[in-house]
Amino acid sequence: MVKASKGGRRRTRYVMQKRARERGLSPLTRMFQKFEVGDKASVSLDPSIHKGQPHVRFHGKTGTVTGQRGDAYLMDIRDGDKMKKIIVRPEHLRKAA
Repeated sequence: MVKASKGGRRRTRYVMQKRARERGLSPLTRMFQKFEVGDKASVSLDPSIHKGQPHVRFHGKTGTVTGQRGDAYLMDIRDGDKMKKIIVRPEHLRKAA
């Protein structure tokens, strides 16, 4: 039996797939989004950009921006019963209402 791959993007065949008309690179305006400390943001992974991408388990979760590290943002996200800190670049974030 062949041992299963344990890469960071395993079991993401359909989660990390763009629709036919959305394929290719995303608009540059997403890269230049600004977030302030305390803003609510949703993690929406962009499969065309691998840099600064959090783990797929955080896709669709909403959290609070708590700081900045270089171009990326620190976020607090609830994962089950725990609060987790993740580092995400703005290409993978959307402002939450």
